[in-house]
Amino acid sequence: MIELFIGILASMFFAVTFILNRSMDLAGGSWMWSSSLRFLFMLPFLLLIVLFRNNLKQVIYEMLKQPFQWLGWSFIGFVLFYAPLTYAASYGPGWLVAGTWQITIVAGTLLALLFSNTNLEQSGQFKVRNKVQVRALCISLLILLGVILIQQQKSSSLTFHDLTAGVLPVVFAAFAYPLGNRKMMEVCGGRLDTFQRVFGMTLASIPFWLVISIFGFIKVGSPSSEQLLQSFIVAVCSGVIATTLFFIATDKVRDDQGKLAAVEATQSMQVLFVIIGEVLLLSTPLPSGLALLGLFIIILGLILHSYFSKKVTTKKIKIQWQERKNHG
Repeated sequence: MIELFIGILASMFFAVTFILNRSMDLAGGSWMWSSSLRFLFMLPFLLLIVLFRNNLKQVIYEMLKQPFQWLGWSFIGFVLFYAPLTYAASYGPGWLVAGTWQITIVAGTLLALLFSNTNLEQSGQFKVRNKVQVRALCISLLILLGVILIQQQKSSSLTFHDLTAGVLPVVFAAFAYPLGNRKMMEVCGGRLDTFQRVFGMTLASIPFWLVISIFGFIKVGSPSSEQLLQSFIVAVCSGVIATTLFFIATDKVRDDQGKLAAVEATQSMQVLFVIIGEVLLLSTPLPSGLALLGLFIIILGLILHSYFSKKVTTKKIKIQWQERKNHG
């Protein structure tokens, strides 16, 4: 399933966020600058991509048609997602933030209840409320168990304050990101491609990031040159490359809640990439014992998601082929 491969590739670039956010915090950088600079740096890159593809006019038209939808869901999907993540990096290591973030796997499956699919009958169109995909939810919970086992190796050294300040904001972000992403897919209705949607959401969120950066300047002054550089790297790797790849993958399966849950589950691989990155860049020790079992469970969960997604797709193709044969 190509969408799963794209999702795993996106998770590798997303891992840069957790590693460098922690690095910036350890160097004394403010979370307010870490969060706002990422999106301020993202905007010109995305603008150039959209201009090169000659797609800017359509984005502006869609945003002006539903300005409050764009502002509201971009605020939820980008601001309420990334500001809590950078704040949490001030209180917890990258592996803790990345591990807690995997709650988004389960969140994405549960959020299916908030959405409807349009079905056709002779009487016309009607909306059908999505149901929770029980199999996808069970597999996602299995992956989450693997993530929890990874955390066990180091969680004993954390204080209660570290856990609350480093975990609760991430839990909040884990629901905000898939909610904003799915709602914007619904608002766009397939009229915009992935680059246009990411650019539009980034543009709509800029006023909020400007406010946060002003507060950052008042509280801590200007960002250091090191924080500017690392924020730029995060903007390119995570903000532009990872976000675009992830949105491409979710766009491809937006009408199938089971496959959508499988693509969102690929983000669990971030934990593995973060561990590797922190070992190489921040000299953290390698996982052992239960943590290795956790990694195995995560990989098993992704294999199960891939298998059942492919099985459902094959079944649908056979049904469609049989229907065409009967009407042929």
